[in-house]
Amino acid sequence: MLDPRIIALYDEYTHKPLTRKEFLQRLTWIVGSTAAAMSVLPLLESAPAPPARAGSDGLFTDYITWPGANGEMKAYLARPDVEKPYPTVLVIHENRGLNAHIEDVTRRAAQAGFLAVAPNALAPAGGTPADTDEARKMFSQLNAEETLKNFVGVFDVLRTRADCNGRFGCVGFCWGGAMANNLAVHVPELRAAVAFYGRQPAADEVPKIKAAVQLHYAGLDERVNTGMTAYEEALKTHGIAYEQYLYEGVNHAFHNDTSAARYDEAVAKLAWERTLAFWGKFL
Repeated sequence: MLDPRIIALYDEYTHKPLTRKEFLQRLTWIVGSTAAAMSVLPLLESAPAPPARAGSDGLFTDYITWPGANGEMKAYLARPDVEKPYPTVLVIHENRGLNAHIEDVTRRAAQAGFLAVAPNALAPAGGTPADTDEARKMFSQLNAEETLKNFVGVFDVLRTRADCNGRFGCVGFCWGGAMANNLAVHVPELRAAVAFYGRQPAADEVPKIKAAVQLHYAGLDERVNTGMTAYEEALKTHGIAYEQYLYEGVNHAFHNDTSAARYDEAVAKLAWERTLAFWGKFL
């Protein structure tokens, strides 16, 4: 297992305005040499999603577009091949945009019997760049209000589809976890919102939530977990159905199987099973 200081530093690098140069300098200081830092780096940085982890056999896949508040939005879509109405879930990416990993997760949801749709927050800015540092920079420049409107807008498109039965849920990871919580606040017809290690909404927004909420937290994720207790108390106070899970000993992004240093296979599998069961209950 990597030194926890390395994981904390990488989390700071991926979520705060820390330059790559400063990140590498501090990583070198922790591990003791430039050579050691370079050997650790591949364990930290996400690799391309393994090919065909969730294949397209038996699935219909496509891309859809709709007018956003600041340009055209785009999403990856997957569902079982048989065309009929399905409960519909949004799969919301981390702060890297729509990539092969999230498309893979979208197919997993489709294989479980859902119409799964993964919007790309960076679509109006030209889409997801190959360079993850550039992607994070683009996320820091997003207008929060416009981005929320862009995600809310996809529901108008989905309601018109013959393969959507109008029962909506979502799941989001990291940045997407925060968006999942925001959609629970701003989309009254949302029935089931699942957030993996996502920032929580303000306490005064919680009464607007109509969805059931499922929350997955990593025990070592101090940054996100600071808001966990207040969110849970607000959910209880306002009688909102929720499930909350804290997985001890795992890191932020434990579900991302392209991140060797942070992925935890057993916990990721359990959390995904709980997600599917939650959707099954409420959708």
